[in-house]
Amino acid sequence: MVEHALLGAGLPDACGSDPNFLCELVYDTTESELIAETVDFLITPVTVILILLAAWVINRIVRRFIRRGINRLLEGHDERVAPEPDLQEGAPWRLDALRDLAAKRAERTAIQAERARRRAETLGTVLESVAALVIYTIAAFMSLAEFSVNLGPLIASAGIVGIAFGFGAQSLVKDFLSGIFMLIEDQFGVGDIVDLGEAAGVVEALSLRTTEVRDVHGTLWHIPNGEILRVANKSQQWARAVMDIEVAYDTNVSHAMSLIKEVADTVWHDTLENATILEEPEIWGLENFGSDAIAIRLAVKVEPGEQWAAKREIRRRLKEAFDEAGISIPFPQRTVWLHEVTDEPAPVATEPETVDHEFMPAAAPEGE
Repeated sequence: MVEHALLGAGLPDACGSDPNFLCELVYDTTESELIAETVDFLITPVTVILILLAAWVINRIVRRFIRRGINRLLEGHDERVAPEPDLQEGAPWRLDALRDLAAKRAERTAIQAERARRRAETLGTVLESVAALVIYTIAAFMSLAEFSVNLGPLIASAGIVGIAFGFGAQSLVKDFLSGIFMLIEDQFGVGDIVDLGEAAGVVEALSLRTTEVRDVHGTLWHIPNGEILRVANKSQQWARAVMDIEVAYDTNVSHAMSLIKEVADTVWHDTLENATILEEPEIWGLENFGSDAIAIRLAVKVEPGEQWAAKREIRRRLKEAFDEAGISIPFPQRTVWLHEVTDEPAPVATEPETVDHEFMPAAAPEGE
């Protein structure tokens, strides 16, 4: 009984007034205050090391899940391919044209693969950094708690700083979130021709915060991603060149349509390098009765980004064909009345004839 009392009396000296389980177990097993004090001293740093090691392991696991999730998410968006050319009987595809088209598509596939890789790297880096920050911050707070640090003031201060940062950086956070979704959805990439509202042109750089677009005049626009409300991408999958070709009112419409179709077919048959038409051109009919002309609509399906070159080539050939066929391209016309001033006295005004009020125009509402 005396030995047990002495053993119990030495426990507070070795492990303190509130001994932990491990220190008490060591003291009960070895009956040595030195060993128990050593174990009690090493418990805190060993626990901190274990916390940091667990944080490192969790961070590695989270990084692996993030990369797998991003790759799966991007796979669905990278399956979009350009339509196959019309290779039916009678289609004008030559061997050299098919070879050029295959080279274009191989190049586009390589570009899409590179874009997917860069998107995965960018998103992976961002999400991994955020995950690591959260995990190691929690581990740091848990480590400080092991050293009996009061975490209440720290958590309160962090909350106040977070609220202040949130109010002051709303637009910055919005830009980053918009940039992340743009990368995930692959709305556009470097080299694409886009219309972002105020700015339209070729994308030269894309980051999580801003997008750089150079317009046709050479102006470089820096647009925050959070301000991009809509995106019109003119470089994905395929494009359509829609042309309203005007002819004079006295033109034979059927003859004009046949000639326009013939000219468009020649461009299709030639399979030009920068104006590759994918399908047979279509005449959609009369589009408009204008003040000076009749508009005939032509629609041509082309490789993405080549619609402007196709339009220019078709217009050039149409001008030559119209000149040969005697079809006039209309222009605005006016009738001018010349008034000659003489020294003769002005005629005396006569009383106006009586007007039948039944046909008088009704007064328009005020403001119209």
